[in-house]
Order: sequence, then C-alpha cells, then structure tokens
Amino acid sequence: MSIDWSATAFVFPGQGSQEVGMGSELIAHYPQAKQCFSTADKAIDFNLSDIMLNGPEETLNDTATTQPAIFTYSIALLTVLRDLLPEAKPVAYAGHSLGELTALCAADALSFEDGIQLVRRRGELMHMAGEKNPGAMAAIIGMDADTVKQICQQVTEELGHPVVLANDNCPGQAVISGDPDALKEASQRVEQAGAKRVITLAVSVATHSPLMHPAEAEFKRHVEKTAFNMPSVPIYANLSAQPLRSVEDIYKELEGQLTGAVQWTNSIQNMIANGITTFVEIGPKDVLTGLIRRIDRSATRINIQDKATLEAFVEAEKANIASNND
Repeated sequence: MSIDWSATAFVFPGQGSQEVGMGSELIAHYPQAKQCFSTADKAIDFNLSDIMLNGPEETLNDTATTQPAIFTYSIALLTVLRDLLPEAKPVAYAGHSLGELTALCAADALSFEDGIQLVRRRGELMHMAGEKNPGAMAAIIGMDADTVKQICQQVTEELGHPVVLANDNCPGQAVISGDPDALKEASQRVEQAGAKRVITLAVSVATHSPLMHPAEAEFKRHVEKTAFNMPSVPIYANLSAQPLRSVEDIYKELEGQLTGAVQWTNSIQNMIANGITTFVEIGPKDVLTGLIRRIDRSATRINIQDKATLEAFVEAEKANIASNND
C-alpha cells in the first residue's frame, strides 16, 4: 500500500545532527544536490560545501556554520526526492528550531537563496549572543514539561538569572536553557523532584532563552527584509504549535523564534489531530523520527537521511504505486 499523501507531513531537523562528510554520496550521484550546495556557497559567499564535506569538525560544529549546513543538506535531499518521486506532495510541514526555516523553504514560503542567507545570519547572531552572554543547556529525561517549566520559573525568580524550558520535545524529554548557575540549580532541583536523568549538553549558546535577546532585534531586522510568500500548505509553528497560514503569521513566528520555546510535542499532536498519520523526516540522522515515536507510536514514521534511505523510500513507493495501478 502506497503512502496516503493527503495525510502525510514532512518534518525537518534542527541543530545537532551535523557530521563531516554529509552530502558526499548525494552530490556524487545527483546533480540536483550538487547544485544546491553550489547555490548555497554563492548565496552566502562562503565555502560551506567544503566544510560540510571535508571539515574540520570544529568549524562545522560552530553554530554559524552548522545551521546553513543542515539547511542546505535537508533541502538537497528534498530536491532529489521531488525529482525522483513527483508524487511526494505532503499536506503539512514542520521543523524543529532551525528546521522551521527549512520547512518554510520546502513550502515555497521562502526562496532557497533568501533562506540560506537568513539561516547563516541566524547562526552568526546566535554565536555572537553566546559570546556576549555565555549560557548552558541540559536535557531533562523522565519528567513532564510543565513540572520542568515550573522549577525553572522558581529558580529564575530566586536567583535573578534566567533558566527556561527551551524545548518540549516529547513526553518525558525536555530541554532547559539559560544562565549556567541558574541551569545548574534547576538541574539539581529536577533531579530531586524525580527526573530520571539530567544530561548537560556540550554547548555554550543558550538557545531559545532570554540570553538570545542580543540577537533577537538584529534577526528581526533581517526577517523583515526577507521576502516571504504564502505557504503552499500549512507549516506548524514552533512557538504556537498551530499552522502558519499567512505571511503575517510567518513574520510573527520568526520574530520570537530565538527566545521562545519549541513546542514540538504539541505541534505533532496537533498535526495528528488534524489528520496527519505519516511523518517523513528529511535531513541528517533521525532525531525527530525518534521523538515522534515517543509522542504517538501509532503514527507512521519514515526517515530519509542519506542516499541509501532516500533511494529505498523512492523504490518502495514507486513499487507500491505500480501495484495499486495494476
């Protein structure tokens, strides 16, 4: 049985899934992918593709490079998929943090050239904000997001330094972000309150927290200068977990994206409530596929992260379509 495209969404990952060599097989076999990499290099006047393919790892892991790298790779995969399988037309999109900009590009609300420039600037501004206000982040395992949020609010009020719920990823997995001392205190308190595990993340940029305020105003100016179109299909927003259906919705969403929390659990639940039964993750690795499994195991989950998974998906879907037409 082939995929029901009227009940399918494409989702795109955020930062953290990058690795040196990403895209090497794809661009070696598909001119469309190679063109995406070349267009990205020209649009941002930076040899991004060389860093993606050859490293060094520390440069690729710099947020100013990581973000355009993941954006470019995800769009390259999507471009090849659409060429090989024109039937691949989902009815909704979503992206986690950075992936929201990928979703905007995928839904024709943002051109690739404008998108890569905006993503590059987003990464640069977040890097600079991290240097100005060094922060920390931690994953909280085994505690509901509301309790995590309450503990963060208490710590913020008591210490006078911010720590907030940054990502509600799935039931039992949240990420907190903020001032290092406040985060350390919040981490201790969630453990005392029954969290199964606290994992300090290897970052110095406190994304989706008030420490990103230095980047927010400048990013807003870049967003306002960027041309957006009506999305071809709804894009479920990080901040509201509701569909972005207009250009005005897009501007409002992006203006608060750097400091607001990613409501991923609610986004997926709302998509399912609105009829989505299949989620196809497009981009490096399979983080979102795992999160969606924890949100609703009944949802069909498909991961396209490289040449092999892309070709396997296309081959299976073409065989299903041919079988249905017999």
